[in-house]
Amino acid sequence: MPWKPQRACRVPGCSGFAEHGQYCEVHRLERMRDYNRFERDPETQAFYDSPAWKAARRKKLNDQPLCEECLRHGLIRAADLVDHITPIKCGGAKLAESNLQSLCNACHERKSIAEGSRFGGR
Repeated sequence: MPWKPQRACRVPGCSGFAEHGQYCEVHRLERMRDYNRFERDPETQAFYDSPAWKAARRKKLNDQPLCEECLRHGLIRAADLVDHITPIKCGGAKLAESNLQSLCNACHERKSIAEGSRFGGR
């Protein structure tokens, strides 16, 4: 696989490098926490903090630790999160294993932008 140079983190004054996306790991996690804290509604956040979701997420990542979208394109990349194939707000089942997929952050961001949720289309 060709080697791709890392980019500098987009946070002013940060000397870290972004492996995937625009931010180093520290700032990527910080931005995700800020989203969860300030932009997500309390009811949705309560679901993602629930023991049922945490168990479903853990089971899915144990069963499929690789990004499913990358695998479809012949790439091997570790999954970072579990995504609802059909978003909950569009009627997708919250905990049904058939509605969950393991994704890396880059694939999840692309999917969210295409759906018009979270990152774009506001």
